[in-house]
Amino acid sequence: MKVYKVGLIGYGFIGKVHTYGHQNIPLFYDQDEFKSEITMVCTSRPESAAKAAAALGAKGVTDFREITENPDIDIVDICSPNDAHLAALKSAMKNNKHIYCDKPLVANTAEAAEIEALLPEYKGIAQMTLQNRFFPATLWAKQMIEEGLIGDILEFEGAYLHSGSSDPKAPLKWKLEAGTVADLGSHILDLMNSLLGDFDSVCAATHIAYPSRPSASDPSAMVEVKAEDNMNCIVKLPNGASGIIRASKITTGAEDEMGFSIHGSKGSIKWVPMNLDKLFYYDRTAKGSPIGGVRGWTAIDCGQRYDKPAGFPTPKAAIGWLRGHMHCLYNFLFCVHNGVKADPGLEQGIKIQRYMETVKESARTGSWIKF
Repeated sequence: MKVYKVGLIGYGFIGKVHTYGHQNIPLFYDQDEFKSEITMVCTSRPESAAKAAAALGAKGVTDFREITENPDIDIVDICSPNDAHLAALKSAMKNNKHIYCDKPLVANTAEAAEIEALLPEYKGIAQMTLQNRFFPATLWAKQMIEEGLIGDILEFEGAYLHSGSSDPKAPLKWKLEAGTVADLGSHILDLMNSLLGDFDSVCAATHIAYPSRPSASDPSAMVEVKAEDNMNCIVKLPNGASGIIRASKITTGAEDEMGFSIHGSKGSIKWVPMNLDKLFYYDRTAKGSPIGGVRGWTAIDCGQRYDKPAGFPTPKAAIGWLRGHMHCLYNFLFCVHNGVKADPGLEQGIKIQRYMETVKESARTGSWIKF
């Protein structure tokens, strides 16, 4: 069996998600040709590097170049915040490492252009972590559309919704500073692009729910909010069909909800998350008036809220969320082992980066803009 040595850059929440995939793929995939093993882990501080190294049985470092320039490392797995991706990506590409990179690719389109300039000389195999493409339902939806089973696309809707930012007391952590377009928008834009093909144009609106929030480092201090809490896009396809693509962190009541509906001339498809994470409760003693009062079924958000010491993944993650991540990683490892181009690759990361910037520009100008 070929064992690919992995250097993990970042060991926060997403670093643990990727680690789960590397460690558990042998249990889920019945093959003995290849597997991956994390042998190095890089974090920003010595103490966190030591803790990560102890958890993984790997060498801990604080300089990513010890991974990207190391001849013993086969795969560079980038799990750091996206504004820290550029330097690690450039170093890994120059050293022709295989790359598995969490979304979005980088922080802006200028950085994406730097990565694009390196692609002609890059000899490795790279894939973006866009795991929502890799559920059986979304894989089959793409095949159905490509086989013409729903006919010509007439209209569509796609949404990725959270509620964490609906609370004005939520601190301004780095994900809120990056904005919803980059965080959730990158996922739903990619999934709908994968299903529908390239977009033609967009008219978008975004919203900042609260002008200031508590500082993440000092909750007693209020700091200005500059990044959007949601995006609402009317998107046109080259055939003239249009639809809605949304992402939001201010959808009160939403946990981690992604879905779509696509309507064609011969049929329709839709993806609705399963309800394995909800318990439905009916209280017969609840007030039934006026006009029904508050009596009815209550959907209780059980999610993955196991008692401590359980804490992974996030309590809001839908049951099965990790499975999509695992198949996304397996697809990458399969491509590496067989020497074939991975999809979605860095090129898709660059495209989505430009889609996100186009959405922001449309929202800023209030006008239709070509992608």
